[in-house]
Amino acid sequence: MDPRTSGQPQPAALTVAAGVALTSLVQYLASRATESELSSEAVCWMVFPFLLRPQAKPSTYVPQLGDVTAGRKPTESSLRLWGTAVCIAALSFCKAEFGAVVCLFPLATPLLVKAQEHLQLRTGALRHETTKEGALPRSILDTFWGSLLAAAVAVYGLAAWDVKAATLAVIPFAVLVGLFYSLMPQMGDRGRLNTFHLELEDTIRPLSLRIVGFLIVLQFVDIWAFGFPSIDGVWTVFLGLAKAFSWYFAVQSTKYTSESWRIVTAIATFGLVATRNPYTQPSDMQALTNVAASLVALAQSISMLPKHTKQRALLWSFALVPLLPYLANMVAIKAAESAAQQLTYQHPGQHPVAQLMEKAKADFDSMLSRQSKTYEAAVEEYKRRYKVEPPPGFRGWYDFAVKSQSPIIDDFDTIYHSVSPFWKLSGQEVIDVMNRAYHTPYSELWQCTFHGVTAKTECRHPYRNFDRHLTLLFDKVLGDLAGVLPDIKFVVNHLDEPRVVVSSDQDLAGMRFALADMSHRPVWKELTASCSSPSSSKPNDFTNGFDTFGLPFVNSTAYSLDICANPSYASTYGLFTSPVSMRLLTGLVPVLSTGAPSTMSDILYPSAAYIESGFIYDPTRDIPWEKKSNNLYWAGSTTGGYSPSSDSSDSSSSASQWKSFHRQRFVSLAQNLNRQPHTYLRSLNGAITQVTSPFLNSRLFSVFFTRFQFCSPSTCRAQRAFFRTKSYADKDEALSSRLVFDLDGNGISGRYYKLLASNSAVLKQTLLREWHDDRLVPWVHYFPLSMGMEEVPELVMYLTSTQEGRQKAREVAEGGKEWWGKALRERDMGVYLYRLLLEVGRLQDGGRGRGEPRVVAGGG
Repeated sequence: MDPRTSGQPQPAALTVAAGVALTSLVQYLASRATESELSSEAVCWMVFPFLLRPQAKPSTYVPQLGDVTAGRKPTESSLRLWGTAVCIAALSFCKAEFGAVVCLFPLATPLLVKAQEHLQLRTGALRHETTKEGALPRSILDTFWGSLLAAAVAVYGLAAWDVKAATLAVIPFAVLVGLFYSLMPQMGDRGRLNTFHLELEDTIRPLSLRIVGFLIVLQFVDIWAFGFPSIDGVWTVFLGLAKAFSWYFAVQSTKYTSESWRIVTAIATFGLVATRNPYTQPSDMQALTNVAASLVALAQSISMLPKHTKQRALLWSFALVPLLPYLANMVAIKAAESAAQQLTYQHPGQHPVAQLMEKAKADFDSMLSRQSKTYEAAVEEYKRRYKVEPPPGFRGWYDFAVKSQSPIIDDFDTIYHSVSPFWKLSGQEVIDVMNRAYHTPYSELWQCTFHGVTAKTECRHPYRNFDRHLTLLFDKVLGDLAGVLPDIKFVVNHLDEPRVVVSSDQDLAGMRFALADMSHRPVWKELTASCSSPSSSKPNDFTNGFDTFGLPFVNSTAYSLDICANPSYASTYGLFTSPVSMRLLTGLVPVLSTGAPSTMSDILYPSAAYIESGFIYDPTRDIPWEKKSNNLYWAGSTTGGYSPSSDSSDSSSSASQWKSFHRQRFVSLAQNLNRQPHTYLRSLNGAITQVTSPFLNSRLFSVFFTRFQFCSPSTCRAQRAFFRTKSYADKDEALSSRLVFDLDGNGISGRYYKLLASNSAVLKQTLLREWHDDRLVPWVHYFPLSMGMEEVPELVMYLTSTQEGRQKAREVAEGGKEWWGKALRERDMGVYLYRLLLEVGRLQDGGRGRGEPRVVAGGG
């Protein structure tokens, strides 16, 4: 029976359908098992020769070109096989190392179109082809410009304007071009590769042996560079078999089309874009582009079949592969938004965020109203708070603060809590211990002197020259205080990580201290040694008269920052698990640092990063709230902890330890990589209750890692494979989003003030105390986040998808921006440092004995 008129599916339709199905399956599986790439490719090429056995020429719908290999020299054939094997093995290696950087692959289709047109024009075959029934071009997609346009859509869907990723993709694309070039001699006199499958059947065994050999060598190189991959043997074999069958049906598909191997690239392009998960796409445009590119690639594949293949219309059923997940994702997004809006309509002002903001605003207004209005009131408030007289020079400081229009006069508890532990030492002992600490080998301390006459600061280090803009900070914010302060010495931490731990029963004899290198080692035990009893801070369940419904919304920053009260922090924060560079000083050593956890005794001062050009807010790069994207943005690197390999001698942790670090946990949550249940608040039966769902609206999160550092080669590679990355992000790209995220790295985040100054609302997660803690109020100037971040999905949904939430987000954005302009200026840093130097100066007063600071009559 003639297959052209039979009701049974024709071999062409069945073969192409199998090729499309298996290629899509391979892309789906490979995206979830990147470490199995080389091993599965080796399995594929071991199996493929047994599938593609030499056989008689099949009946085809296009004329055969005859024996194109006749007369070829054996040496040329052998070299061509070696070249083809090298290219295929190199492509596998590129895919294994670059992961998803295959965004230029769709350009292979127009490349083949142009190559075919060139050869046909050279041989004159094009004139012959255009006179035949069914001749090319049959559609715009079969032309060079049509296929180039289709490829451009697919490239955009795969690259998403990631210029660096596209640049890296040039490498595998160049290898692909080399593969095509090695196959060019196989084209017949009409510029087609439609007889190559016949020669491939004869040469597949020697070709596959060469490919497998190269892959084995590459696998050994990979093991030498990164260690043994953690692969599942069964999964690897299954993936390899799927690849072998996809290759088999791809080769078979070339028998039924005059376009020959162009159908292979079209099918492969479909597999690449159709299997992109719409639930993980950060924008509607990205998700829709993938669907459009998939449909175009499918149309290209179908159009390459002969017109008389009636059952080719059945291939359109594969359009459901990208369409069904996309439509299901859109329905889930609309349902989630509707449920969030219903809660605010039925319970206006009852969401925990709304209540926390109301309470915080009242507390903030109260703090402002109680600030002292006169010098005498400031002195009395100082005595009331700290039970001692103010330091010498307090009158000058007060006048400077008033002249600088400082909104904060009394709330400098951070300074008191930083300095007061060192009152146990006498003034001379303070000077001596600072000198000894500075001269201790590898202490990583700067010894600085503020010269009162000139108001200039000089700093020196045993072997470093760049002081990380330390002197720039002091000179800039205190430069107009010449002749006001005495000469004051102090030591400053060079590292990002904090330094000082003082036990409650610190032995003062000989002012002993110890310096220990705790880099890449757990430090939780050392940092919590002073936690003698459970914290008195209240947890976050039900306080201040309202319910958080089981979500850990931060209603007590004291509790949130208290590491003694939160033992779970031991394994969820990179600094505690495996710090990048921790030189721990145990003892009474007054060291200035930019941030420190609750149990550490570093003296806190403003980070110089806040005045560096890269972190300065530029209003010309910002846009109005109404024009910003309604999502949460963060992009950054894997700072925060060192990720060792499993065989590291200095770490007892496994190679997957990085998954518990705070930055990795946040990105994993925002990209929904663990597919864990998320908790949301819903209105059910007239009451607010919590529900769980694995759904996370990816359109609300634009979160990526841009660089992987502080990790061993194997763990850096594992993280590149695990996360969806963005190779480059402009430093001001965050200002395009309404919500911006900020969290600790190795130390404090230098971009914090820039984000506060913008027209965006800041979501902040931190365990580090900073100088500004007395003046920045959570829920008024920023949205605080718990270390576990279980509340993030609900918080972001509320702030972006409900009218009430969007208004609250805008209020915080405006509140943070306004307060930054009043309380976080360089003048405010100067006010803080002025007062800090007064306290440090009294601390090292040679006439002060051990114990309380010397009382100075009048405090002025």
